[in-house]
Amino acid sequence: MLSFAPFPRTIVMKTTLYGIPNCDTVKKARTWLADNGQAFDFHDFKKQGLARETVAAWLEQLDWETLVNRKGTTWRKLTDERRALVVDKASALELMLENPSVIKRPVLAGAGPLSVGFSADQYAGIFGKQA
Repeated sequence: MLSFAPFPRTIVMKTTLYGIPNCDTVKKARTWLADNGQAFDFHDFKKQGLARETVAAWLEQLDWETLVNRKGTTWRKLTDERRALVVDKASALELMLENPSVIKRPVLAGAGPLSVGFSADQYAGIFGKQA
């Protein structure tokens, strides 16, 4: 009879940084990750789009008001009528799929809890590094 010793399995989550490449905050996050030896995939959601399932999963982890950037140019360019329709998770989901640029950037997934925005201290905490 053959027996196999159990071995610990490690599940490695792929770290993905979502954003747009010309965003200054996204540039800072990408630089920090590279400078600190953190492997990640970059997902340009203007060019690559966003799946409904991805944004819906984000909204299960974070409040829609955290993800929708109401200080940004994209939000300000929306009509008053369109902005008034964004009142809950479902309406925010539709807006983010229509206009991915309205999402606060960057979104970091796979490195622990979903994270939005960037600061060196924030990322140092996520990755256990000295800031």
